[in-house]
Amino acid sequence: MKALNEESAEIRLQDRDLICCLCKRSENNQEKYGEKVTLEQHNLTVHFFCLLMSSGICQRGEEDEDVYGFLVDDIKKEIRRSSRLRCFHCKKAGASVGCFIKSCRQMVHMPCGLEQEFVFQFTGLFPSFCKKHAPTQSCVSNHSLPHSCSICLDPIEPILSYNVLKCPSCHGSWFHRKCVQNYAHSAAMFFFKCTLCNNKEQFQQEMLRMGIYIPERDASWELEENAFGELLQVYQHCDAVTCLSHKGREHSSQSGYFKIVLCKLCGSRGTHRKCSDIRLYEADWMCADCKTAAEGKTSLPLPNHVESPLAIRQERKRLFKSISDLHTSIIAKRQCVPATSPEVLMDLACQISQQQFTEVLVGDDGGVMEAALQVLRQSDFNPCCTLSVKFSKDKLNNNIRNQRRFLRSLVSKLQVSDIFEGSDGAKNLALNSKALRDDLYFDVGSLLALSLVHGGPPVGFFSPALYHSLFNYPTNYRPTLEDLGDTAFGHKIRQIAEAKSMNELRHAMKSASQYLEAAGCWRKISKLSEKDMLVEDVLNFYLIIRLQLPLQRFREGLRTLGMFEQVQMCSEMFFPVFCGPVERLTAESVMELFTTRLSEEKEKQAKENATISFWKQYLDECEEGHCAASLEDLLTFATGTDLVPAIGFKPTPSISFFSSPDNLCAFPQSNCDANNLILPNLPSYQLFKKHLDYTVCQFSVMQDI
Repeated sequence: MKALNEESAEIRLQDRDLICCLCKRSENNQEKYGEKVTLEQHNLTVHFFCLLMSSGICQRGEEDEDVYGFLVDDIKKEIRRSSRLRCFHCKKAGASVGCFIKSCRQMVHMPCGLEQEFVFQFTGLFPSFCKKHAPTQSCVSNHSLPHSCSICLDPIEPILSYNVLKCPSCHGSWFHRKCVQNYAHSAAMFFFKCTLCNNKEQFQQEMLRMGIYIPERDASWELEENAFGELLQVYQHCDAVTCLSHKGREHSSQSGYFKIVLCKLCGSRGTHRKCSDIRLYEADWMCADCKTAAEGKTSLPLPNHVESPLAIRQERKRLFKSISDLHTSIIAKRQCVPATSPEVLMDLACQISQQQFTEVLVGDDGGVMEAALQVLRQSDFNPCCTLSVKFSKDKLNNNIRNQRRFLRSLVSKLQVSDIFEGSDGAKNLALNSKALRDDLYFDVGSLLALSLVHGGPPVGFFSPALYHSLFNYPTNYRPTLEDLGDTAFGHKIRQIAEAKSMNELRHAMKSASQYLEAAGCWRKISKLSEKDMLVEDVLNFYLIIRLQLPLQRFREGLRTLGMFEQVQMCSEMFFPVFCGPVERLTAESVMELFTTRLSEEKEKQAKENATISFWKQYLDECEEGHCAASLEDLLTFATGTDLVPAIGFKPTPSISFFSSPDNLCAFPQSNCDANNLILPNLPSYQLFKKHLDYTVCQFSVMQDI
């Protein structure tokens, strides 16, 4: 963080007895709570982290204003707001920090949040997550579990949790949260990297996601005055077994037999020429350790690559310059929350490169799933590359049209895959041992995330129970019998729920005894009213408890391109994207979807307005089933897909017009790269309808060949 101007600064650290106005604590622990700042003129004391994590305040000033850009008036408003909120942990008023998940109501003081294992992310919008909604890490099965912390080397429990984290790059470096936080405070942004694999960029991003604060400064050891002064001193000591110098081992003459010669490899060992029988004309000498290593008599672990001090200084300058230019990640806390799911997806789509492509070869629509899995499982697959889809039988070979066709077909295939069960439009995860072994849950989650960000259709087939299990929305949702779908198990449990007497209940329970025993719900029932609790326990086991591992892998797949985190933060707005039904096209919705491009000449505008009225009439007849083509066929002809993508169309679909000297040859055209439908200006509606029916139907036939 930039130093404040001494002339304008009124901020200074105060005594320990001053109490933070937000958390009501007096501790001055910069590592835990940030800098404790007092504005004497306003009689105001706050911890900097308490300000950063408060839910109702943002930086509206410059960095040298008030408290690093947090204005005094805003701070006082936040103090008044939080005074009406009670802390979930200590039960006292003044809770200013809330869980970032909108449906969660947990409020805490910032220090109480630390005690309750809240995760505070010091980046982006500076969100806070309660223990229930906090981000998690997953263990990779093909790596051996560690026995000790990679930092303190003390024993570590090999179970990922709030207090145990791991490197996302090598997966072999595990550490205690306290250890990695202390390491981050010491190493800071330039030197903070994995202790095992030296990965820095991916490691820092993951630690920020898991709530580790990384200061934006040089390492603590670089800030000490004359910290490396000893490096400027030349080693002057004779390390021979027997030193023959009468003036001692530290004496070195300018020349002759009593000049100290340093090891040519390590430079950290020396000897007088006389003491090691080095002749006056010999300049090279190796100490015993280096000589042993050079002759291969022992194996010393030598680094593969050592950066020069100059390279390190240049890299540090580059890093600090980029931090100064970006001026955002740790310092700025600004309000910029997308308003709708298409805006969120559009923001995620900014990661996709238009210069790099991943080739997807598809035999036909039946091979879409296999082609997608083959590409996804390639070792060099990059989800940020544009998909270049080619169908073997496609004659048009239009990439935009092929991509939308591929994603539309892919979502349909995923809906009927082995990892889902239940009725159409309300699917739950199924427990499939082969899918677990093949890690298909992860793959399907990743493919759904890819589809949404790359412009695929809404998912539309999740049941509310599945969406709740993944994203905890709706908040108070309880699984129902409808979530079981039309399955044998569902029929058995319905018989229990619909029993009207104890005899019917006992008979239904006996019929479902195998299911009840597997769920741990086989028990004696003495009252008919107890059946409701029994059904609820069975539903919780069947839809949630037994699916914990599939749900975990499915969530990990959905994290592709950052999808899961965004949906979790905006779970309400994404609910209709994942849970059906997908809205069917209507004449009105298609009319609103397209914008018209009218000519500037009034004579042409008159013809184009007549064509627009033909177009509206045609849409109405399509909806009523009086045309050869359907509304979905029309949309496919114009844009390459029969459903509006979850991300929306870009560019917006449009209609333009053309006139032809021969009306009999004036057929509609389309440019799906630009989502543009080109309609002919014709003298009658009957001719307009005839040409549009013929063109769209011919196109549909070509698609099916």
